[in-house]
Amino acid sequence: MELNEKQIKILDVAEKMFAENGYDGTSIRAIAKEADINIAMISYYFGSKEKLLEHLLKSKTANFTIELENALATSTDYLEKVDNVISLLVRRIHKSRRIYKIIHFEYSNENRHIDFKSYLDSKRKNYELIEKFIKDGQAAGVFSKKVNIPLIFPTVLGTYFNFYYNKKSYEETYQINPKISLDDFVHTTLTEHIKQTIKALLTYEV
Repeated sequence: MELNEKQIKILDVAEKMFAENGYDGTSIRAIAKEADINIAMISYYFGSKEKLLEHLLKSKTANFTIELENALATSTDYLEKVDNVISLLVRRIHKSRRIYKIIHFEYSNENRHIDFKSYLDSKRKNYELIEKFIKDGQAAGVFSKKVNIPLIFPTVLGTYFNFYYNKKSYEETYQINPKISLDDFVHTTLTEHIKQTIKALLTYEV
């Protein structure tokens, strides 16, 4: 779906407010005020608040499967492919960290009636790509036969979010200036650590 400038602005504001105040703590009126648009415009473009969140999830997770396929196609060396995939994952997670926060809370809310089908379909396709890649690497004798494939994505996500939600303590430990070098730290030191961790899990024979 091609978005116009107003739709993009609405989604950006909704993402910020849902992440900061929670879905229940954010009204359509508040989003309209923050975005400096008429409240009727949100209803016109997206309908209800539930549909707005569904559009937000879909737009922010779009193209990831294509990017993942490209990352896996950039090299014939399996370990280089791992590096490419991890770099992509960390970049996407860091850029979309507010979306992950929203998904984590809303998906676990059994009283919410949000349609996560598009998000779950995309997630399943991405997992299938990673599963095939690892199984191919196992068949080639590069990866261990004992890899717990379903836990590879959670390992990357868990490492990133442990750092991000405890970044104040890491800023002190690593002398990170949050206004200058937090992004640099994520895309260099943290990314390299995650690469080493995943490659160790993939190649270590118990």
